[in-house]
Amino acid sequence: MLHSETGKPLSAEISAGIQRLLEARHHDPFTLLGKHSYANEVLVRAFIPGAAWVRIAENGASLQRMGNTDLFAWHGPASQVPDRYRLIWRDSDGAEHVAYDPYCFPPQISEFDLHLFGEGRHWHIYRILGAHKHQADDIPGVRFAIWAPSAERVSVVGDFNNWDGRCHPMRVLGGSGVWELFIPGLGIGQPYKYELRTRQGDLQLKTDPYGQQFELRPANASRVPPPAMEYQWQDEVWMQQRHDSDWQHAPLSVYEVHLGSWKRDEFGNFLNYRQLATELVEYVRQAGFTHIELLPITEHPLDASWGYQTTGYFAPTSRFGEPDDFRFFVEQCHQQQIGVLLDWAPAHFPKDAHGLANFDGTALYEHMDPRRGEHHDWGTLIYNYGRNEVRNFLIASAVYWLEEFHIDGLRVDAVASMLYHDYSRPPSEWIPNIYGGRENLEAVTFLRELNAITHAEYPGTVMIAEESTAWPGVSRPVDTGGLGFSMKWNMGWMHDSLRFMSHDPIHRKYHHNDLTFGLLYAFTENFMLPFSHDEVVHGKQSMLYKQAGDDWQRFANLRLLYTFMFTFPGKKLLFMG
Repeated sequence: MLHSETGKPLSAEISAGIQRLLEARHHDPFTLLGKHSYANEVLVRAFIPGAAWVRIAENGASLQRMGNTDLFAWHGPASQVPDRYRLIWRDSDGAEHVAYDPYCFPPQISEFDLHLFGEGRHWHIYRILGAHKHQADDIPGVRFAIWAPSAERVSVVGDFNNWDGRCHPMRVLGGSGVWELFIPGLGIGQPYKYELRTRQGDLQLKTDPYGQQFELRPANASRVPPPAMEYQWQDEVWMQQRHDSDWQHAPLSVYEVHLGSWKRDEFGNFLNYRQLATELVEYVRQAGFTHIELLPITEHPLDASWGYQTTGYFAPTSRFGEPDDFRFFVEQCHQQQIGVLLDWAPAHFPKDAHGLANFDGTALYEHMDPRRGEHHDWGTLIYNYGRNEVRNFLIASAVYWLEEFHIDGLRVDAVASMLYHDYSRPPSEWIPNIYGGRENLEAVTFLRELNAITHAEYPGTVMIAEESTAWPGVSRPVDTGGLGFSMKWNMGWMHDSLRFMSHDPIHRKYHHNDLTFGLLYAFTENFMLPFSHDEVVHGKQSMLYKQAGDDWQRFANLRLLYTFMFTFPGKKLLFMG
């Protein structure tokens, strides 16, 4: 039986708490660990697995081991221990360590932040959740925070504690579902993950949903990022020009590019963001495009993919460099009067074990019913847009790219799959909305809120929908009943034009309707005319080989097609070449 530091038996409540701590399933270790005051005395407890002995640095007092456990305790006069104190201990290898006790610090997240997040209205929650360089009472370290309301226990693990989930258990803050811990002494670049114990007793190792930097694949741990505000931007002229401009009455010609395959170095390696800032930007400038649209550079597991199966919604992929390197790329584009658009995928996410799927042992980010929570075509999961915290997560991601990286707009992927419950599903595999219809009302609310916020907070930026159905008012303002996008891809025009050009010229006079039909609806939306990556994947052939005739005729036809495109109403987008 464990006894208290005074030799008396512990209360049932304390005994039960210690048992939960030793079993690594305590939801609030601060009730046991750290400094606790009793009249003029204090009690200090520390749980350090593998420690041979533990002392308080400020007074040299030794903490006594409690039974055969790795829990140590000391009690004595309150005057001998400051509010923020250091512990000295020797580990099982004989090495000595000195560090401030993480469990002597109060919560570092305000109730107001938690309240806004719970309401789904904290657009800068990425500055609160995740890992952030932080000072608590002038003591430097890193503040970790994660949303996992159904977890029994959450710990921060990394090289700094040998990836041992017993060492740094976090506390849950009230009923918010947010777990928090400030670890003094940690610095930028530290790899880390979260170890979660589910209510079923299973252990899960997860990367940070709000992680802003990741290890280079195939490793997938998050890294403590440098503060975004430390980067000294040099694009003030562009940002002011963007704020004052009217994109609807200005040329907009977009070069769509996949950074991983646009160009490689002589050894077949990816170019990094800084190399691309020289080579790609100059190429696009000479070609006369006004914008670059990047296929997703949010962190994702596979090099072989386009990047749409995102695992890091707040991190530029480490394949091409550091976050500040990407900021440099954007800055160089702006200095050359080229805007930067980012392909962004809020419609679904992958099932990778280290990602968002089944995050805290429950369907946290996805809908629990697979008829709403799983996309069979892509083998991915669908967000639960009706949950405040999930909606906040996605909107904060959009805000993050627009604010912290000066991105000039987002192309929102797979909007059609978000709008309809029965998208690509047989009748028995979808659930109607509360009115019996097939429209995903929660997704509609999310998209309207997303567009209202981005347009209000970042004037001059554009939101572009990849939407292939006849949903009305996609690019109409929210206050008139629309979805609020700046423009939508004109998929119908694209298919009609390619079909027309695939015919031998001798037969085209019978298919002129393919050219003229688009004019019947050309002004019902703000359209972008896309010849995108979707038209050259999965064996669809290049744009050249979609044309009829021999090579000479194909080149002539392709020039004709692009001429037709640039004289047709709508903004323009071409995939890289």
